[in-house]
Amino acid sequence: MSRIGAAELRDAALDTGSFRSWDSAPLDVGADDAYAGELERARAKTGFDEAVLTGEGTVHGRRVAVVACEFDFLAGSIGVAAAERVTAAIERATAEKLPLLASPSSGGTRMQEGTVAFLQMVKIAAAVTQHKRANLPYLVYLRHPTTGGVFASWGSLGHITAAQPGALIGFLGPRVYEQLYGEPFPPGVQTAENLLRHGVIDAVVGLEALRATLNRALTVITGAPGEPPAALPHETIPDVPAWESVIASRRPDRPGVSWLLREGATDPVLLSGTHGDAATTALALARFGGQPAVVVGQQRVVGGLDQFPSRFAPALRTGPAALREARRGMALAAGLRLPLVLVIDTAGPALSAEAEQDGLAGEIARCLSDLVMLDTPTVSVLLGQGSGGPALAMVPADRVLAAQHGWLAPLPPEGASAIVFRDTAHAPELAAAQGIRSLDLLRSGIVDAIVPEHPDAADEPVEFARRLSVAIAREIHDLRETPSEQRYAARLARYRRIGLR
Repeated sequence: MSRIGAAELRDAALDTGSFRSWDSAPLDVGADDAYAGELERARAKTGFDEAVLTGEGTVHGRRVAVVACEFDFLAGSIGVAAAERVTAAIERATAEKLPLLASPSSGGTRMQEGTVAFLQMVKIAAAVTQHKRANLPYLVYLRHPTTGGVFASWGSLGHITAAQPGALIGFLGPRVYEQLYGEPFPPGVQTAENLLRHGVIDAVVGLEALRATLNRALTVITGAPGEPPAALPHETIPDVPAWESVIASRRPDRPGVSWLLREGATDPVLLSGTHGDAATTALALARFGGQPAVVVGQQRVVGGLDQFPSRFAPALRTGPAALREARRGMALAAGLRLPLVLVIDTAGPALSAEAEQDGLAGEIARCLSDLVMLDTPTVSVLLGQGSGGPALAMVPADRVLAAQHGWLAPLPPEGASAIVFRDTAHAPELAAAQGIRSLDLLRSGIVDAIVPEHPDAADEPVEFARRLSVAIAREIHDLRETPSEQRYAARLARYRRIGLR
């Protein structure tokens, strides 16, 4: 596996000729003769005076701060001098309100400096946290190899984290593991691709694509909102039976969040929710009609966002990992001060011993709590099925849109029928009686607007996705124009009065 040097990373990520170093002479750490000799040989070998370089440059014209390890300098290890350089750079990026690209490639703590070096990770993590609390983007690109305390501190705190293809990434280096335990570390675990599959990182990105990826992310995160598209013309929504909407929402070819992101949004940056145990929740950055947002979308079918699904498995159900991914999206929106768009399309909760033991009920509760109190504009979209607790967990937004055939219920109609009539044959009757369809939700104040289908989104997926995007863009724009205190108070009042006459 080839390594990417710090200078190579810098030149690939930044606009040509834009880099300016922030490095000053490294601190004198009082090295003994043996360690001083190692430092001198490392300087002669690499041309660097320490294991990190820091500075600033531009990415498609935007100023960005950079911190990058040089692995060939004592395995990119972090001692007092390197940590001070990293921390000073993060603090400067915070003071100058710059996005920060951190690119570790390190074996971890510098053993020649012992426990004092080990504790340096605390101040680096503190500086990163202060940077993020200033609502500034912290973007991480992990290079081969990244292990130890570096991975367990500033390498794992990114708003967005990508990695070099094939990179060795893990907490305990495989050589150390083998020496400690007398056997090799299980193969294939500490790789970028495996961590992506398990949702630990957001993407695997080749160096040649890094600058474009950074540009897309920064376009959403830091780009000024554009003017929203014109509002959709008013259309009368047909008064069809609720059961027709339930059937339509279950069509396997009904467009989901992947269609919305691909056909209705621009500059999408797909994050870790497209993989692993959290695959029923998609997480992305995107712009709708020029309006930037974090997108959290439930995916009820197998397929994901990397390619359009052409074959569908039975509907997936939402488990605790998917809800944790949704909460990550909420935290990301709050941390970056971006509006949040939530797309509801779930057949219901995962009903299993594993889901119960993994805290399904608690995750639903925490989603509800986090969302209703979130300090950023929020728009929920009832796209299809809205069954049970996982749907409710993503409802309480500032504004709620519904697709014409979207519906919301405490149970699927068959479940309600089983409770009331001890059979499922009365499901159409219960669907009508419970007021689950979009028109009923509009009348009860749960939904603010309905996006029409002509006559079914599955028959016009591209046009529907674009129509829905326009509606989302208008809502985000209007919410951004509303003072935050007024918006927050209105949200709480809205859910306080639902159901009261």
